[in-house]
Amino acid sequence: MGPSRTLILINGKRKNSSALTYIQTSPGRGESGADISAIPTDAIKRVEILRDGASAQYGSDAIAGVMNIILKDRFDYGSVTVNSGITHKGDGEMIGFSVNNGANFGDKGYVNYTIDMQHTNMANRPGKVDAAAEADANLGFGVSLSTVNAFLAAYPDAKNINASPENSSAKFLVNGAIPISESTEFYYNVAYIYKKVNSFANYRTPYWRDTDFGLLHEAGSPYLGYGPTFEGDLKDYNATVGFRSVSNGWKTDVSFTTGGNHQLYTVNNTLNRGLGASSPISFKPGGFDFTNNIGNIDISKAVGDKLNVAFGSEFRQENFTIIAGDTASYVAGGADSFPGYGANNALTATRYNIGGYADLSYDITKQFLINGTARVEKYSDFGNAFVWKGSTRYKMLDDKLTLRGSVSTGFRAPSLQQINLQIAQASFVPGEGIQTKGLVNNNSPQSRLLGVPKLKAEKSLNYTAGLGVSPTDNFSVTLDYYNIRVKNRIVLSSEIGHTDDPTAPGLDQVLNDNGIVAVSFFVNGIDTRTQGFDFVSSYRSIKVGRGVLGLSLAANYTAQNKALAIKNPPLIAAAGQTVVDQTQLALLLSSRPKSKVIFGGDYRIGKVSLNLNNTVVGPTTFHQSGLSENLDTKFTTRVLTDLGGTVTLLKNVTLAVNAQNIFNVLPQWKFKALNAAGEAELQDPAAVFNYTNLLTFNGRYSTTTYDGSQFSQLGATFVASLKVTF
Repeated sequence: MGPSRTLILINGKRKNSSALTYIQTSPGRGESGADISAIPTDAIKRVEILRDGASAQYGSDAIAGVMNIILKDRFDYGSVTVNSGITHKGDGEMIGFSVNNGANFGDKGYVNYTIDMQHTNMANRPGKVDAAAEADANLGFGVSLSTVNAFLAAYPDAKNINASPENSSAKFLVNGAIPISESTEFYYNVAYIYKKVNSFANYRTPYWRDTDFGLLHEAGSPYLGYGPTFEGDLKDYNATVGFRSVSNGWKTDVSFTTGGNHQLYTVNNTLNRGLGASSPISFKPGGFDFTNNIGNIDISKAVGDKLNVAFGSEFRQENFTIIAGDTASYVAGGADSFPGYGANNALTATRYNIGGYADLSYDITKQFLINGTARVEKYSDFGNAFVWKGSTRYKMLDDKLTLRGSVSTGFRAPSLQQINLQIAQASFVPGEGIQTKGLVNNNSPQSRLLGVPKLKAEKSLNYTAGLGVSPTDNFSVTLDYYNIRVKNRIVLSSEIGHTDDPTAPGLDQVLNDNGIVAVSFFVNGIDTRTQGFDFVSSYRSIKVGRGVLGLSLAANYTAQNKALAIKNPPLIAAAGQTVVDQTQLALLLSSRPKSKVIFGGDYRIGKVSLNLNNTVVGPTTFHQSGLSENLDTKFTTRVLTDLGGTVTLLKNVTLAVNAQNIFNVLPQWKFKALNAAGEAELQDPAAVFNYTNLLTFNGRYSTTTYDGSQFSQLGATFVASLKVTF
């Protein structure tokens, strides 16, 4: 469903979203989810998952459910953890440490804080480059094969770095409460992260870029091309203060939450080719900023022993800013590898919304509970929303069997990022005037000219049903069914450009008359239905020899992930184009595993604990840009095995060692014919060669495309940690 349709809460309060909207052709395209990596692991007490739709309780973004991260509170013990890791290739080195400490004040007061610092080096998997593909005029750069071979003889990977990013982070979190009276407490939590990420663009070989104007290589040394780097500076914070009180059975919670995400970028070791020898070699291309301020009041009361009443309200202000880059980063074609955000793209957008809800729970009998919730919301920029939820739970056999179900409606407001994001370049072309290309925002004149309507809220209809069985204290099984229909789902469109089709001149005429070369935009472009099953089982405290064994099994099966309708604006549809092409459709519907099964066990004996997990990752299907419409790329089912052990060295010292993907399993793919024409294409070696190079970006990436595979290409990874408690 995408990260923006699962609401993230910290101690029950909304976490701010990321300022960045992901626009690459990979899962999550067009989304802006919350950055949960901002929360240190050692600060977390537990994580609560609400699997069914929860818009009626929490408002926008909870179509697929809610993840509530509960922070450590009352202080039990302090800890210092040092960890280190490496991949089987000897790269991707990781080192870090974390401190968790705190204190209690009286019976109810406490402070609990965590400091966490981590650094990870890049893990590079470049693969060999195919010389013929590099030289080919259509697949590569249209140069002589001898020129390519001469360079690849010295640099088989074309000096390309296809790596996981190098990153460093520093995190701080504090959570506390101060009792004011017997019935009232003041509570607070603050989290902050600073993260620096360094990644690498494709290497500019000398047959791709024939000069650097003497700016990037030493005078007198041979010119070997250049490799641009991309650096991101990220700051993310959230803080909540509030009061909780109880009076005559009424529970009141009043709080204020603020949060933000700020990202600025730097592009180094490159140049603006349009500026020639006068170009800088380092650029500040701009960035993004998102903030929110939220006020909540929640009131509840148990009326007798059967009825519970709750109601509340939320006011939220959101701000989104596009920060322009320095002039050299975007003029004359912009910085090679990452042009900056131009002054014409810079903006600040603000909106407000207010919502209220009411909730009733009634125990018809001790075993039978029914619940109803309704919510109204008003947004300053797109209108109103009304959603509701009804749910029930029935317990039988001395609470050993539980049946549950729910029906709900939900909504997701278009984010400020989706409404306002614009990364378009407007340049003067002699004889043609100002020409526009790139991503234009939904409020832009270009969007209106193409018949793209203003964004409206996604709407959902959710059905869930489930059962839980706990025949003993040590054994439990749950099975849940979900069915989610989303109407007017917001997507970042495919690129819309000229068709040169004389039978449908309308689109070309609009593009030509308004200087539009090719653009994409956000649009309510598709209706979808997703349904499937979640299964979780655990069997704990099994006596085996002198130790204790625990077993667990978790599985997900997506029975259906289907497009019900694609909503093309009439002008675009008449030209035979679509806002959701085959690649987009694959990203939305089939690029995540159809099934996933995790079977694990842990065995504790004395001071030693061993654990083994096997993850069966089901198949995915992808359709990369440029692939024949008669073919898809299928990634096959794979099994990943993780093995770990923990030993107590001293009373307060624990050593843990883990091997992830211990058998070094990598993704595998094959082309899948969709029809007879596809079968014929697969019999043509030249066609298969061409499509394979589409998959591997001219061989520069490993033969596993990052936008379709189900898991990491890094292979086996080894991690060790030493924990001291006090």
